Amino acid sequence: MQIYLLCFNLVYLNGLKIILNKGDSLFLMNETSNIKNLKKKRKYFILSVLLLLVLIPMFFLGYKSVKTYTELKKSTKGVEIHSKIRKQEVKVSQPFSILFLGIENYATNGTGGRTDSMILVTVNPKDKTIQKMSIPRDTYVEIPDQKRSSKINGAYNGGLQSTVDTVENFLHVPIDYYVTVDFNGFKNIVDAVGGIKVNVPFDFWENTDTKPRYKVYFKKGDQQLNGVEALAYSRMRKRDPRGDFGREDRQQQVMLAIIDKLKSPETLLKMDKYAHEFSNNVKTNMSLSKGLTLFNDMKGTTSQNIETFKLEGKDELMNGIYYYMPDPYSVNYISIIMRNQLGLDQSPANSVDTK
Repeated sequence: MQIYLLCFNLVYLNGLKIILNKGDSLFLMNETSNIKNLKKKRKYFILSVLLLLVLIPMFFLGYKSVKTYTELKKSTKGVEIHSKIRKQEVKVSQPFSILFLGIENYATNGTGGRTDSMILVTVNPKDKTIQKMSIPRDTYVEIPDQKRSSKINGAYNGGLQSTVDTVENFLHVPIDYYVTVDFNGFKNIVDAVGGIKVNVPFDFWENTDTKPRYKVYFKKGDQQLNGVEALAYSRMRKRDPRGDFGREDRQQQVMLAIIDKLKSPETLLKMDKYAHEFSNNVKTNMSLSKGLTLFNDMKGTTSQNIETFKLEGKDELMNGIYYYMPDPYSVNYISIIMRNQLGLDQSPANSVDTK
């Protein structure tokens, strides 16, 4: 019996030990499994957070991009124009021209008006070259639509097409595309980007376009400008020794300042806001897809690829009215150079071109 009890105890105790050992093993196995699961959960959590950190900005930028695209599409719904020199539309991958017009229509409540600034640009995407010239607003030209000769800025009274016809008749260069911006639009755009900084070339003052008007004083050196001030800065010409040509330089300075602002990192966060201002105030007949193609083709362009021409002429009073009388030789020279840039024959003839 004692032997039996001893054997029972040994078996029971050993069995209990085995069971306990197995329990410990199971406990350890469960503990290890829980740790592994916890690690997996932590790993998945971290990956999820990282994924969200990537996806949220992507969705945000995607949303901003869609809004920006939608807004910019509105800008490209300008009125159609028709060139009397070209027979068919040209692609932006080919040499083409753009007429930039600053519209002064505050006195007419946004209708009609006249062109306060006019810049003709020819672009050759193949060699990434740009030619541009400013046409002084008081240039004495024939306005075919109105059957009279007067200041070129008055052609806009007959509409955009009248301005296009007048420029083509004057320079014999086809107008393929145009971009217009009115005074209010210009001010809104400057304010939208948070104002701009310019380097004032000399001391001067200019009246604002507001009602009532007030004088804005500009001091030589760097100066921060809001929309109203930037417009006054761009418009002044009577107190500039170089007249329209000095004003053109300041206008280009302002445009470059706006572009610099648009290049800043903040642009990504506010691009839809900027696009909204552009769509409300800028109009063009160039489609958005063409604009994006042009941007891609010309992004390597530098200032060395841009050539600026000055329309020579003289000041003259006719019946007490001031006009800028263009030099025929200067007109002919610019016409030949720009037509050559567009791949057209060099003769500034009035005949319709088939290219």
